[in-house]
Amino acid sequence: MENHSVSDRKITDHRENRMKHKGLFKGAVVSALLAGSAISAQAQEGWPSDIKIGTASQGGTYAIIGSGIASLVSDEVGVGAAAEITGGPVQNVTMVETGDHQIGLVTLGPAKAAWDGKSLLAPGMTHEQLRALFPMYVTPFQVITLNDSGITSLEDLDGKRINFGPATGTGGTYWPQILDTLGISYDERFSGGADAAGQLTDGLVDAIAFAGGVPIPFFSQLTVEADVTMFGLTEEERDTVMTAMPVFAPFNIEAGTYTGHDYDQETVGMWNFGIASSDMPEDLAYEITRTVLENNEYMMQVHSVTKDMVADNWTANTVIPFHPGAARYLREAGAEIPDEMIAQ
Repeated sequence: MENHSVSDRKITDHRENRMKHKGLFKGAVVSALLAGSAISAQAQEGWPSDIKIGTASQGGTYAIIGSGIASLVSDEVGVGAAAEITGGPVQNVTMVETGDHQIGLVTLGPAKAAWDGKSLLAPGMTHEQLRALFPMYVTPFQVITLNDSGITSLEDLDGKRINFGPATGTGGTYWPQILDTLGISYDERFSGGADAAGQLTDGLVDAIAFAGGVPIPFFSQLTVEADVTMFGLTEEERDTVMTAMPVFAPFNIEAGTYTGHDYDQETVGMWNFGIASSDMPEDLAYEITRTVLENNEYMMQVHSVTKDMVADNWTANTVIPFHPGAARYLREAGAEIPDEMIAQ
């Protein structure tokens, strides 16, 4: 909850700074503003009155980033937007497909699985209305334990009680598959990030295996409240996992990412994207994509992991077609998106 408060203060400061900036030029650009208002009103014909953004559990990276995106969309695009707490990417792709949410924050693994009709939440249901909007960042897979547990590697997790985060989140979906691939047994638990932290400190689980943009907020809180150890996958484990599941790529959580933890953590990661439905008007998809990617400095104030939330990283998506509106902006920004990766 403390992280949400910090994010809210930054969002408020950002709004105030924008208002002050606009006020300095108000007298000189009245006619331009009036013209812009007319264009904006015309562009909003057919737009939804409000937008819901599917994020993940409280205490996680998605929840914080989703709030920042909602603020930008509300303030800059002019459509009321709200970040919704959900079970994570597996749920988010289906909520976008069914129209319950207009934007979803997802990792590409669950998005690809849903596209192919292999969603764990809606098996057999193809999700062919999904459209990519903007790149976000890589989600690394990370484990945290208490020092006195003696657990310092994936091998040590064999037979242990592990909380994987929300069942429909990226970690909840793929950590069991990782451990199964490596032949490691486990007693699984699922919950939101904040609840998982409480279970760890109360001795109800032996470890948390989570996936989220680093620093994961509740991991950071645990480093303050308890003596903890964090780790990822060894080189041999990474190679085995990436061979079995090509949606993964190598990732290094650099020393110093968490206060007091001055060691690199080699692991695997998966790219995150913002997605929408094919039903989203093209000009709205264009404006949302433009606004999010052109306000990277602000997004980095919301969460540092969004440093990779830039147009150049469109190349990370090879599995979900881009929305025509998003592709139009990305091409203007220099992206060479092939025609076959843009839904018509």
